[in-house]
Amino acid sequence: MEIYWNLKGVMTQMVRKMKREDKDIFLHMTNQFYASDAVLHPIPEEYHEDAFEEIMRSDVYLEGYILEMDGKPAGYAMTAKTYSHEAGGIALWIDELFISEQYRSRGLGTEFFSYLKAHMNPSIARVRLEVESDNHRAIRLYRRVGFTELEYNQMYVEK
Repeated sequence: MEIYWNLKGVMTQMVRKMKREDKDIFLHMTNQFYASDAVLHPIPEEYHEDAFEEIMRSDVYLEGYILEMDGKPAGYAMTAKTYSHEAGGIALWIDELFISEQYRSRGLGTEFFSYLKAHMNPSIARVRLEVESDNHRAIRLYRRVGFTELEYNQMYVEK
C-alpha cells in the first residue's frame, strides 16, 4: 500500500488493492463509469458483480484497485493479463480506470500509474489500454505517463 502525506501530515492520495469490503464502492463507481462518455455502451449489472467476484477470487486474470483522496474513495482501476506473442510475454491491460468527476485533474491518474510501475511484476512485457478517441483529458494523461498509440484497429465479436 502506498500512502502519501502532505506537509501538514494529512493523507492526500492512496492507491491500494481492492478488498471484499469495497464491493459497494466498486459497484457504485463502475456503474458511473459505464454511464459515462468514456465507454461505448452500458453493460448488464451482473457483469459488474462478476468482475468484482473475479477480482476477489484471484489475481490470475483480473486485479482491482481503489484510488482514494483525503481518505475518501475517488476512483477505481482494473487490470487484466494476457500473453502477447508480439510483445514477447505477458501483456497487462488497463481494463478500466475511473476517477469521480470531483477528483479529476488532481493527480490520481498519475499516482495510479506510478503505483502500477512500482508494483508491477517484472515479467510484464507490455502495458496496454484502450481509450475513446474524444476522451482528450485521458489521452493527455496516458501520453504524459509514456503511452503511445498502436496502429491497430480493434475488432471484436460478442458471445
